[in-house]
Amino acid sequence: MKTLIVLASLMLCAACASGVTPDGGVASYDALKTARDACLAKGADLQLAREGDPQSITSYVCKRK
Repeated sequence: MKTLIVLASLMLCAACASGVTPDGGVASYDALKTARDACLAKGADLQLAREGDPQSITSYVCKRK
């Protein structure tokens, strides 16, 4: 079950990276939580890109800890 949740989170994060999101790419609480969980599953941390727009989900990147 845990593997299924991780896979679903990764697929959602991939959708965020491509810019095709149901909420139009807005960095909502739910979108950030999903992206953060997917990054944590990969052993990374979700961070705002340098000079990125904090309101856009595409401005966040996974970086190794």
